[in-house]
Amino acid sequence: MSALFLPSATPAAQVVTAARCAMNGTGPVLALGAPVADDAVLPAGTIAVVTTSGSSGVPKSVILSRSALTASAMATADRLGAGEWMLTLPPTYVAGLQVIIRSLVQGHDPVVLDGHFSPDAFVDTAGRMHATADGAPVPRFVSLVPAQLQTLLDAADDPAVAGTGRSFRAMLVGGQAVAPALLERAREEGWRIVRTYGSTETSGGCVYDGRALDRVSLRIVDGELQVAGPTLADGYLGEPERTDAVFLTDADGIRWYRTGDAGELTDDGVLSITGRLDNVIISGGVNVSLDRVERVVRAIPGFEDVVVVGADHERWGQVPVVVTAHAEHADALARVRDTVEAEVGVAGRPDRIVPVAEIPLLASGKPDRRVLTALVAR
Repeated sequence: MSALFLPSATPAAQVVTAARCAMNGTGPVLALGAPVADDAVLPAGTIAVVTTSGSSGVPKSVILSRSALTASAMATADRLGAGEWMLTLPPTYVAGLQVIIRSLVQGHDPVVLDGHFSPDAFVDTAGRMHATADGAPVPRFVSLVPAQLQTLLDAADDPAVAGTGRSFRAMLVGGQAVAPALLERAREEGWRIVRTYGSTETSGGCVYDGRALDRVSLRIVDGELQVAGPTLADGYLGEPERTDAVFLTDADGIRWYRTGDAGELTDDGVLSITGRLDNVIISGGVNVSLDRVERVVRAIPGFEDVVVVGADHERWGQVPVVVTAHAEHADALARVRDTVEAEVGVAGRPDRIVPVAEIPLLASGKPDRRVLTALVAR
């Protein structure tokens, strides 16, 4: 089965066209983020292979079918209503792809915000959206990451920005945890925010404001959130063992996806995510392995025994923080940030260096990361 490689810099309009052809069967499978080998074997009905970062920093190529993407799009329409979508996210990531699929399922293209995201661009793009159709108002929807929401809120003293935000029936915000203060600011502006949770393996958002979409099931097993339903991916391209380890089938024949997230469910089914079971944070919508950042920092002379933990951040959701028991040099943070950016990427740059008298240890002799995380939070 052939696949059309669309790298991350591909213009959104080109991805929309390719997605339309893939969905109606006239075009090849989309290879988003990385090429797919010509001899790769893909399940029937595959629409896209989305390559994304894994917890270990090793990329994984997720196979998404027409039925899974369509089920997700229809479940979103059932929850929020039908309408017109603005595309502000990279279309080669699952959140951007899902905005495209939601639009195509409803019979139209998304309205694309071209170029750099800014309050002016947001207002201008909203101005190209339909206000009415056949005399009836057309509901507007947009999907954002928290950094974009903050950018808009910081400009909300402009009546055009504030009014445009209020014109949307729902502004979906996901990709990472959203700071409560940010949500409160948006609500004060009268913006209708919907917090979303999901991943590439679930065809994007599958939990809205803590509640699973229709036909999506949630359970907690040994503290880990698992998800079932028609939106699940088929697995990982060329990695059957990884697929079998992450996608489980229970005694009743129900297929579950192990998210790797620690979560809690209330008696009436409201989900809250309490962290990652592995040592990974999500910074600006990008998975960052703290173990990997730590290895890079420890390779810098004078930083051999540092510990890297995650901390909440209003703009980026979470950020790495370096903890050290040694004196801090004047240029230490700049050196650390530059080195990590070169090895891991922008999202992995530590936010700050926190000096401590000594690194607390567990009985095993390993650093007590829980204590250090609490210390950094204070």
